[in-house]
Amino acid sequence: MLGIIIGVGAVILIISLGAGAQSLILDQIKSTGSNLIGVLPGKSESDGPPASVMGIVITTLVAEDMEAIRKLPHVAAAAGYSRSLATITWRDNSYESNVNGTSADYLETEGGEVAQGRFFTAEEDKNMARVVVLGSTVKQELFGDSDAVGRQVKIKKQIFEVVGVMAKRGKVMFVDYDDQINVPLRTTQKLINGVSYLSFIRAKVDNENNVDEVLADVEYLLRDRHGISDATGADDDFSVRSMAQALDMITTVTDALRYFLIAMAAISLIVGGIGIMNIMLISVNERTREIGLRKALGANNNNIISQFLLEAVALTLIGGIIGVIFGVFLAWLIYLVVNSLGYNYSLVVTFSSILLALSVSTLIGLIFGLYPARKASRLEPVEALSYE
Repeated sequence: MLGIIIGVGAVILIISLGAGAQSLILDQIKSTGSNLIGVLPGKSESDGPPASVMGIVITTLVAEDMEAIRKLPHVAAAAGYSRSLATITWRDNSYESNVNGTSADYLETEGGEVAQGRFFTAEEDKNMARVVVLGSTVKQELFGDSDAVGRQVKIKKQIFEVVGVMAKRGKVMFVDYDDQINVPLRTTQKLINGVSYLSFIRAKVDNENNVDEVLADVEYLLRDRHGISDATGADDDFSVRSMAQALDMITTVTDALRYFLIAMAAISLIVGGIGIMNIMLISVNERTREIGLRKALGANNNNIISQFLLEAVALTLIGGIIGVIFGVFLAWLIYLVVNSLGYNYSLVVTFSSILLALSVSTLIGLIFGLYPARKASRLEPVEALSYE
């Protein structure tokens, strides 16, 4: 029964994890807004990620591209990003955090609120001002409960003035917004990262119904700015995606992964079924005299087949029930662990998945119990009774 227990438990666990993880990822994307579009450096196929996601540095996007996108019809706001890691220091306290070099339109594009002080202005970004807005976690690590606004901190040997502290936001799309510092884009490029290109661009569309139109406009604009004459996209050095496209892509990937893992778990069920068959064959040999006695007293072949099939199905069904309990328990433990890490993870155990697992385990019993049952039914009474 162990193979059946493991197989059924794995099926229940994988279906639950797949549904929970998919829900978590999709909720994270939806929480950023369905009217956001992203521009990443590097070309990609329609159903795949751009090269920049794979860690390849591509320098095709610049701040001027972002400024041009901001002027397009139906674009409410746009922000460019230059990201890195850096250690921020105040007195004897230091903390390594994510540097989010961004534009003054950041709050309007992505959302979020300033809890203390203010966000930096477009003028400060233009003049490469040494100002910083701390995430709530960074502020707590450096300053504790004391006020941070107006203090001076050091980032890569440069002195920055803290002008604001962001309100707690948590993790969205697996980015911890509280564990980052926001610095004007041009300041980040020149003084922290030493680059002239952007990591990516995000733009907010005024209405969901205009997303497709803005996508086409952004593609046309960037091809014109980058000197790309091919309108088919074959020579593009950028990728433009909407949140709706990201949802479809991630759903396809997670579905495929879930089905693959379920297929792997099904192998355990097959192994368990073979074990059941072997045990039933041993049972037939050990109970040969019992079978002969039953047939001598009038039992026909169908009676013997029914007896052994019932035993095989009972074994697999009991194993399936234990496996369901085992799988649900593991899914519940993972639910507790993931939520303790700060993610909004849902425990998804559907009645259909339990019914599927029990049905499959019963079918395994029928399939792998049939051969031993037929073998038992074909024994001759006289030979069976004289079997030692």
